[in-house]
Parts: sequence; C-alpha cells; structure tokens
Amino acid sequence: MSVSQFSLLKTRRFLPLFIVQFLTAFNDNAFKNAFLIWFTYDLVQYSTISAPVMVNIAAALFIVPFFLFSSIAGQLADRFDKAILTRYLKYAEIILMILAAACFYFKTVTGLLIVLFFLGVQATLFGPIKYSLLPEQLKDNELIAGNAFIEGGTFLAILLGTIFGGLLVMGSFGREAIAITLILFATIGLITSYSMPLAKKRQVVKSTPFSWNIVTGTMQIIAYSRETKTVFYSIIGISWFWLVGIVFLSQFPIYVKDVLHADEVIVTLLLTIFSLGIGIGSLLCNRLLDGKIDGKMVPYGALGMTLFIFLFTLGSHFYKHTYVEQPILMLFDFLRFGFPAYLILLGLIGLAICGGIYIVPLYAIMQHRSNQAHMARVVGANNVFNALFMVIGSVGTVGLYALNLSAVEILFLVGLFNVGVFFVVQHIVRRERKHA
Repeated sequence: MSVSQFSLLKTRRFLPLFIVQFLTAFNDNAFKNAFLIWFTYDLVQYSTISAPVMVNIAAALFIVPFFLFSSIAGQLADRFDKAILTRYLKYAEIILMILAAACFYFKTVTGLLIVLFFLGVQATLFGPIKYSLLPEQLKDNELIAGNAFIEGGTFLAILLGTIFGGLLVMGSFGREAIAITLILFATIGLITSYSMPLAKKRQVVKSTPFSWNIVTGTMQIIAYSRETKTVFYSIIGISWFWLVGIVFLSQFPIYVKDVLHADEVIVTLLLTIFSLGIGIGSLLCNRLLDGKIDGKMVPYGALGMTLFIFLFTLGSHFYKHTYVEQPILMLFDFLRFGFPAYLILLGLIGLAICGGIYIVPLYAIMQHRSNQAHMARVVGANNVFNALFMVIGSVGTVGLYALNLSAVEILFLVGLFNVGVFFVVQHIVRRERKHA
C-alpha cells in the first residue's frame, strides 16, 4: 500500500471520523448480536416468539429507519455542521446504551427492540454525515483512500462486533459485561468526535427550506440523486453490492448447516474471510487506481465477483459429493475435504476482495460528481436505495426457498444476475470518463 494511503490515519481530517464510524458500527452489531444470541439461548423459552421470527423482527426494526428518516438525515447534514451533529448522535448513543443496560438487567425484550430501532435511526442519521464529510475534508486524490478505509473498517467492525457481542453475552456476567462495554465504546466515540474539525462557514448550507414530510422529502432526495446520471448509476451499483452482501451473509448459517454439515465455528470463519476480504480489496483498490477517482476498476471488480461466486458454488457442489459423515468443528476438520474446501474458501475470499475493488470507486464517484450543496441528501438517497435492495434480496431469498431452491442454487443465481451488473457498470465508467 502507498504511504499516502496510510498517512490519512495520522490526520485530524480523517482519523477521528474513522474511529467514530468504526466504534458506531461495532456497537450496533455487538448489541444486535448479543441481544439475539441471549434471546435464542435464554429468553426464547419464556417468549411466544420463536428465535427465527425474532431475528427477522430485529432486522426489520434496524432497517426501517433508513426508509423513514434518510431524507431528514440528508437535510440535517447539509444544513448543519457535521462534526457537531456527530457529537449529538454520540450523546444519544450513550443514552441508548444506558437504556440497553437497564433492559438487559430487567430482561425486557420490548425495551431492547426499541433500543435497536433507535440504533437504526442513529445509523440512518450518521450515514450522510460520514460519506458527505469525506469530500469536504479530503483532497480529490485522497478520496479513494478515505472510502477504502471507511468500507474496510465498516466490515471489520461488523465482524468484530458480531463475534464480540455473541461471545461476551453468554459468558459469566455476560449481560453486565456487554452493557459496560457498549457504554464505554459509545463514550470513547463521543470523546473522539470532539477531535473532528468543524466545517468552514461556506460549507454549511442553510438556504434550502427544511422539510419534515417523509414522503416528499424522500422523493426530493431521490430527485437530487438523479440530477447527474453517473451519480444515480453509481448509487444503483452500490445498492447491488449490498444486496449481494446481505444475501451471502444471511445464507451463511443455513449454508454451513445444510451444505457443509458444520457448526457455528465455520459460520464465524466464513464471516471472517468475507469481512477481511472486503478490507483487503478496498485498500488494494486505492493502490490500483493510485488515488485517482476513476471507475476503470469497477467492471473488473464486478466480473471478478461473478467468477468467484461461480467458483464458490462449484466448490460447494464438489463438496456435497465428497462429504462423509463426521463432525466438523474446526477449520482443520473442514480443510480435510481437500480441493472442494479450498475452492469454497478461494471463491469466498476472491468474491470479497473483488467486492472491495468494485464498491470503493463507486462511492468516490458518487461523492465527486454530486453537487456539494446537497451532497448529504444524495447520500441519504443512496441509503434509501441500499435499504430497498437489501429488502429485495432478503424477500427474494425467502421466495426462492419457497420454490425449494437450495442455498447454493440461490447464490448461483446471484452470480448470474451479477453478469448483468457487469454491463451496467461498464456504462457508468463510460459516462464518468466523458466528464473526467
């Protein structure tokens, strides 16, 4: 990696934002997984709601705010200083974590679901802040690197938060430990947010009337995103990435159980490989582009995603025909199956690396080509489309299961659809280069 890429981590323009967003993503996922694991292994026996239903309720509660409040989030971030807004959000997060601690102590499921919903609101409000802050604080030749760190850091935070929350909550004094940790990390995030530089006066936009109407506000931010075709196509490309991500991540437990005949250790392994691969691909993208805002690597990323998805499903097919009845508890047990196992791991890490190469330039293009006066509202529109595509992916997966398709067949279909995405991103690249 280039020295300039990692030098961003030494600057006040970027490091505080990176730490704040990392801790935010970590806390969100640590809380969510701690709650679901605790419910599944402890509270479910006292509840009328099954564990699978609760998982879907939790997912819905976290994602609904993206539909409801993205327009408000974009307007706030365009109108007020982003560093100050971040501090307010961190204060709110501390309050939410204190409420979460009380709900864990009193075993209040409804309270924990309410906390989860408001964490979704916080994530909705913070998204436009962090992505619109990058082009304000970074130079053009730093934008790819900044997005690379944000994307890689986000997936690493998701991984660590998910593992940490699940392991800690089931240990001795698990509820107390997770509550204290969440409050501590939220506090660190608040302290760090005070190191974020304030915007220059000319960067704070207050001229546009503020609208609290969710429907008209959402239509407005979508209209902003469509002002520049390259920006809109980039948003669609980004949203497709999140659809692929949610389909793969949600299938891991079923895939590991029904195809690999393994336990949750291998689920964690696959999640780790996927998250690290995204980080590697994101950082590699900056090296490949040499810091230039250029979409030339996006089609290669899309094509690579397709090929490695097919490789992953091919390895899964071979694995089913070589599997013999034996417990698979650790990585070495899995690797004993030889070529099919290595093919699966290669396909997954390749998919993730190509995903990182694919997604980072799209974010940079969206930021660079958008009107800076309403950049945050464009990011808000991106959040709406991301959420929509993730819902489509989740609902579509349920529908395909209803048609008796297997997890491997569903993932193969994703690869087929990704062929079409390859041609779409080719169009994005051509448009961007015309305006370069």
